Amino acid sequence: MTETAPTEFTHDLLVIGSGPGGQRAAIQAAKLGKKVAVVERKTVVGGVCINTGTIPSKTFREAIMHLSGYNERGLYGASYMVKEDLGMADLLHRTTSVITHELDVIRSQLHRNRVEVIPAEASFTGPHTLRLRDVRPGQGGETWREVSARNIVIAVGTRAARDPKIPFDGKRILISDDILDLTNLPRTVAVIGGGVIGCEYASMFAALGVRVTLIDKRPRLLEFIDHEITDVLTYQMRQNRMTLRLGEAVQDVAPVDSGVKVTLASGKEIQADMVLYSIGRVGATDRLNLGAAGLSADGRGRIEVNEHYQTAQPHVYAVGDVIGFPSLASVSMEQGRLAACHAYGIPTQSVPELFPYGIYTIPEISTVGKNEEELTQAGVPYEIGKAQYREIARGQIIGDEQGTLKLIFHMDTRVLLGVHIIGTGASELIHIGQAVMSFGGTVDYFVNTVFNYPTLAECYKTAAFDGINRLGSVPVLEPKLEPARDVGVVVSAD
Repeated sequence: MTETAPTEFTHDLLVIGSGPGGQRAAIQAAKLGKKVAVVERKTVVGGVCINTGTIPSKTFREAIMHLSGYNERGLYGASYMVKEDLGMADLLHRTTSVITHELDVIRSQLHRNRVEVIPAEASFTGPHTLRLRDVRPGQGGETWREVSARNIVIAVGTRAARDPKIPFDGKRILISDDILDLTNLPRTVAVIGGGVIGCEYASMFAALGVRVTLIDKRPRLLEFIDHEITDVLTYQMRQNRMTLRLGEAVQDVAPVDSGVKVTLASGKEIQADMVLYSIGRVGATDRLNLGAAGLSADGRGRIEVNEHYQTAQPHVYAVGDVIGFPSLASVSMEQGRLAACHAYGIPTQSVPELFPYGIYTIPEISTVGKNEEELTQAGVPYEIGKAQYREIARGQIIGDEQGTLKLIFHMDTRVLLGVHIIGTGASELIHIGQAVMSFGGTVDYFVNTVFNYPTLAECYKTAAFDGINRLGSVPVLEPKLEPARDVGVVVSAD
C-alpha cells in the first residue's frame, strides 16, 4: 500500500548528513528559495570528510611532506629532514588547526544561506516523514521530533569496514579514523588493504621512515588506475623500503607482547608495532530505517540511484559515498548540487566521464578520462605521449625525478581521451587536461600553447610532442574551441 504524501511539509528539502554532498545539496536548494534543513547525528558538521577523513589525512600528509623534508631529499640527500625526532604531536598540530577552520567555514556558509542545522539522528517513519532523536549533550534524556519534507537527500556517507574476528583497540589494531588519536609514532606498521586509503597511509608512514608492510589479496594496487602509473607507485613504495605482500590473504590478526602478529593464508607471519585495517568502507545506513520509506541498501550499506541520483522513491535522492564509487569529496559535492537542481526542475549539465580522481599517496596520483586498459578492451585505436618530470626544468628545481605525465589520444582524430599523472602537484596539474577534454580538444592543443617556464605544466607540451612523434606526423593548428553552455544553476562557494 502506497502512503499518501502529507499536504503540508515542515521543510521543502531535508538533507540527512552534513558532509560535502549534503552541504552542496542544502545550499543549492536554499539558493532556490526553499526551506532547507540538514540533519547531522554528530555534534559537529562536515561529516567524515572534515573530521576524520579527507581533510585530516591530507593535512597529515602535508605535514609529513614538509617536516620530514621528503620533497627535498632528491636535492640534499636521503638523510635530510626539516625537523629531527618527529612525533605525532608535531604532525597533528596543523591538522587540528585546519579542521577547526574548515568547520567554521561550513557553519558560516550554512548560516548565511539560512539552512537550519538539526543535531539529531534521523530514521524514516514513511516516504516523506522522519523521526529525529536529539543528540546534543545534556538534554536530560532522549528528545524526539517529527519532521516531513517534500524532497529528501540521503548523504550519510560511510564508515570503515571492520572484521568482527579482529580485536580492534584503537591503539595497536586500528582503522584510519583512529590515526588522529595516536600519541606515538610506530616503528613498524602492517597495513591490511591496498585500496586508496590503505595506499595513502602506507606511503605516508613510509615517508617518515617507518617500516611498512602493505598486504592485499589482489595482484595489483589500485586496479582502476592506469597500470603504468601504478607501476611507478609500486616502484616508489619499494624505494621507500616498503614491503608489498600482494596476492596474499590475511588469516588472523592477534595482539602479542611485542605488538601485533598478522598471519597470512600462505603461512607467512608479519610482526608489527601497529596494524592499520583498511578493507573498504560501508554505507552508514543501518539506523535510517530505510524500509519505512520503501527503500533498501545492499550488503555494504549502499543505496542504488539512477542518473539523477533518485532512489526507488523519486522524491528521495542519495549522493556521495553512500552510493558507492568513486567516493570522492569533489564528486559528492557535484552530486549534491545536481540532485537539488533536479528535485526542483532546474536543468543542469555535467559530465561524469570527466570527473577527476585524486589519490594522495606519496607520490600523489591524479587521472581523468580513459586509461590504456579500458581503451584496449573497447577496441579504440590510440597513441600515448609521455613526459618525465626529470626532463622539465621545474622537476629538477623541486627535486622530483620520478614524476610522469601521460597523455592518451585517438590515433586518427588525435582527440584527447585521458590524462594520467603521478608526481608532485598531480591533483592540481590534472585540471589542464580535464579542461581540454571538456572542449573536445586534441593533443595538438598543447603543442600550440605556450606554458610558463619553468613549470610542471610544460609536461603537457613535452608529452604532446612525444605522442605526435610516435605517430610520425606533425602538429596541426588547433581550431578555436567553443565551450559547451551549462544552463544549470551554479552554486558559489558562499
